[in-house]
Amino acid sequence: MTRVLIVDDSALMRRHLKAVLEAAGTFEVVAARNGREALALAEEINPDVITLDVNMPEMDGLTCLANLMATHPRPVVMVSSLTEKGAEVTFEALALGAVDFIHKPEGTISINVGRIEEEIVAKVAAAAQARVRRATGLAGRVRAQRAVGAARVTPAAPPSLPTLAAHAQGVVLVGVSTGGPGTLEDILPGLGRGFPWPVVVAQHMPGSFTSVFARRLDGLCPLNVVEAAGLMPLEAGSVYIAKGDADVVISARAGRLVVQPVPASASHLWHPSVTRLVESALHVVAPENLIGVLLTGMGNDGAAAMTELRRRGGRTVAQDEASCVIYGMPGDLVQRGGASVILPAGRIAAQLTDWLAIGKETRHGSRQG
Repeated sequence: MTRVLIVDDSALMRRHLKAVLEAAGTFEVVAARNGREALALAEEINPDVITLDVNMPEMDGLTCLANLMATHPRPVVMVSSLTEKGAEVTFEALALGAVDFIHKPEGTISINVGRIEEEIVAKVAAAAQARVRRATGLAGRVRAQRAVGAARVTPAAPPSLPTLAAHAQGVVLVGVSTGGPGTLEDILPGLGRGFPWPVVVAQHMPGSFTSVFARRLDGLCPLNVVEAAGLMPLEAGSVYIAKGDADVVISARAGRLVVQPVPASASHLWHPSVTRLVESALHVVAPENLIGVLLTGMGNDGAAAMTELRRRGGRTVAQDEASCVIYGMPGDLVQRGGASVILPAGRIAAQLTDWLAIGKETRHGSRQG
């Protein structure tokens, strides 16, 4: 049985979360009313996973989380409201080491908790298997930059993969889910201002969070980071975060590549869909001018599509197991034989830069249609 500690100041919320998890049959659940009580119980019962409310009296969720990570580090799933303020606090929690978050139901709790029962069970179960990340903050970003520098001393690309044509109309496609925000904060700041291709990121995330996430990344990265909230031309040296609760596709308009959100497809389980992003790019860009990067996350979104990308002549990067919070998505890519290289998060930016080094072009070309 997986032992779960629920921390929430609402007795009703505690009761409903406890009922949902116990009904799954694989969880033993204990509840705490506030952060102080949670710290004492964490030491006493040694839970496998903690769900932690953001807003609580006596000790708020962020303070409690910081104490937990310092004294009893373990997987924590935040319970957050779908507001801009809730999103900002959630990203701070993920930077402190939380592995995931659940949307706190608005309105009638007894009705709305039922609508997210599957999400609650799936995320808590996944968290029980997750690796706890250290806080990414300033010190973490310095460590990541040092790792990038080390990777550039010893290039990760095999000799059989020559440098790509930086001047070609190419795109880097990134897919990521659980553990993604912190991982992207490790990778994207390592791409310099002269990075010659646009980067499109499909991070599984609700719509109210992606604009906040894009602003947060924009403050950390030398590249321009925006939410792909409407039709936008793809510009070199820019990062486009797919709008949540929708999918994002790449197409060609008047001889230029563009990115745009589209309604979420019922035939895809996760959104924004990595699979749909990659498949759309393959329709308008020559495979040799595409790089797919599949990062931490549960499930297998994007694995089959990136395997096909590599089969057609493109390149793919799978994040390695040791640096993943959840190895599901990149692990599936590796299992399918679809990864050109397998790298820790700290070496991925250097690999992309090496592949696109200006002045060493060996390939070019794109197509439209």
